[in-house]
Amino acid sequence: MKLYPLQFEPILKDRIWGGTKLKTYLNKPIFSEITGESWEISTVENDVSVIANGFFKGKSLNEIISEFPKEVLGTKVYEQFGKQFPLLFKYLDAREDLSIQVHPNDELAAKRHNSFGKTEMWYVMQADENTRLIVGFKEKSSPNEYLKSLENKTIIDILDTKKVKKGDVFFLETGTVHAIGAGTVIAEIQQTSDITYRLYDFDRVDNQGNTRELHIDLALDAINYNVVEAQKDYSKVVNCSNEMVNCPYFTTNFIPLDGKIEVKKDKKSFTVYMCVEGNFELEYKGESYTYKTGDTVLVPAEMALFKINGKASLLEIYIS
Repeated sequence: MKLYPLQFEPILKDRIWGGTKLKTYLNKPIFSEITGESWEISTVENDVSVIANGFFKGKSLNEIISEFPKEVLGTKVYEQFGKQFPLLFKYLDAREDLSIQVHPNDELAAKRHNSFGKTEMWYVMQADENTRLIVGFKEKSSPNEYLKSLENKTIIDILDTKKVKKGDVFFLETGTVHAIGAGTVIAEIQQTSDITYRLYDFDRVDNQGNTRELHIDLALDAINYNVVEAQKDYSKVVNCSNEMVNCPYFTTNFIPLDGKIEVKKDKKSFTVYMCVEGNFELEYKGESYTYKTGDTVLVPAEMALFKINGKASLLEIYIS
C-alpha cells in the first residue's frame, strides 16, 4: 500500500481563555464557546492523532509510524528519534489573554518530566486591533526581581509586549517568558511536549471559582532572564520556500503560493503543510488532494516528488 498525504481528526481543547474563532475562521468542528486549541498533529500521551482520510483512516499516527517508520518519518528523523514523532502542531484562538508562562529546555524536561523540552514558534494568522503578545523581559532580570514582581502583581511591568498583526512570526526558545494576548489566532509549531510552567494567570477563576495551578518555583531555573529578540523577519517571494525559522528542532518556511510548483524532497524528513490562508491542491502519482484554510497535512518522507497548486499562504515544516 503506497503512502499518501495524511490528515488527522482535530483534537479540540476547551480553555478558560478560548473562544469560537477556530470554528468561524478555521472551520473546526467545535461546539463550545471556549475552544482554545485544535491539536492538528500530535503524539502526546493520551492525545495521539487519528488519521481522517484514505486507506489508513481510523489508524493512529503512532500505528502508521510503527508500521512504516522510515517511510513516514524519514531516514534522518528515524535515526535521531526512533519511532517518536518529534513535533506538535496546533491552532490557537485566544479570546482572552493566556497565562504568563515558560517552558523548560530538554535537559530540565527530561530530568523532571521524562519529556522533550518545548521550543516553539508562532505565526499570527489573525489579530484584532491593538492585540499584543508578551515575549521576554524589557531589561535583563533576575530570579529575585521575578519573585518580587509576582508577589507585588507587577510582573507585566517588567515584561516586553509586542503589538502584532497578521503574518508576524515569533520564535520562542525554551526559557523565554511569554503569553499570547487576547484577540489572536495563531498557528503554533513546537517540540512534542505538553510541559508548561504557569507563572501568573491574572487571578482568574473558572466557573467553579477555582484558580489554575501556578508553577512559580519550578520556573525559577527554567527562565532565561536575558533580553531576547524573538520576532523574526522573513521574505515573501511568490512560489518559493522563504525561510522563517531554522533551528535544531524544525525548519519552517513560508510559501506564498500563486500557481503551481514542483517540490522535490530527499526522504530524510517528513514535511507538514499548514494552510494559513486560501486553498491549494497537492498532486502525487496521479492523485489530487485538496486543502483549505485551517487544514494541516503530513506528507510522508517517502513522497519525494509532488506538486502543489493554488492560491494560498502555506507554512512548510520539516526537520533539516
